[in-house]
Amino acid sequence: MSTEQSHASAEVAARVERRWATIAVIIIVMMALLAAFAGIHRATMPQPRVETIDPSRIHLSGEFVESNLGSVLEAHGAVTVRAIGQQYSFTPACIVVPADTPITLRATSADVVHGILIQGTNVNTMLVPGYVSEQLMRFTKTGDYLMPCQEFCSFGHEGMWGKVKVIDKADFANRAKGGGRLSCVGQ
Repeated sequence: MSTEQSHASAEVAARVERRWATIAVIIIVMMALLAAFAGIHRATMPQPRVETIDPSRIHLSGEFVESNLGSVLEAHGAVTVRAIGQQYSFTPACIVVPADTPITLRATSADVVHGILIQGTNVNTMLVPGYVSEQLMRFTKTGDYLMPCQEFCSFGHEGMWGKVKVIDKADFANRAKGGGRLSCVGQ
């Protein structure tokens, strides 16, 4: 190989490396701008509604008394699920919901920060004492979904698991005919 060919090859290689370096820098700058925009946008757009609750009284009266926990079929056809996270369990430990139905999960914590993560879905919310968390969800497939606490809440955290049982919409409607709250605890 002559020095001219070697010099030409080096120029081509340098040009290709500059192009790739430019593309990499553009990608990094775009990602940094997107991250900054998302951070600023989220910081300036707070939640539209923040609900507070007295965590020391949630079992005594109001929305989160024990008889009001679990799933309920609303008059307009949607389902509302109410739950409490407390060391080291979810109440109810097993939630039954219908497939292909809008579901609103309303939950809070009685003691420390907990987290609800429903595996295989995009449901992931924090349960903070004194606040009500609301998460909208819809399941397309029936089956059982594990619901671990994904926020370290103290010793015993590793045993804090719940379950979401998604059943057929017609089966859920039949179970809901009697009124009251539905749960799959003990099934």
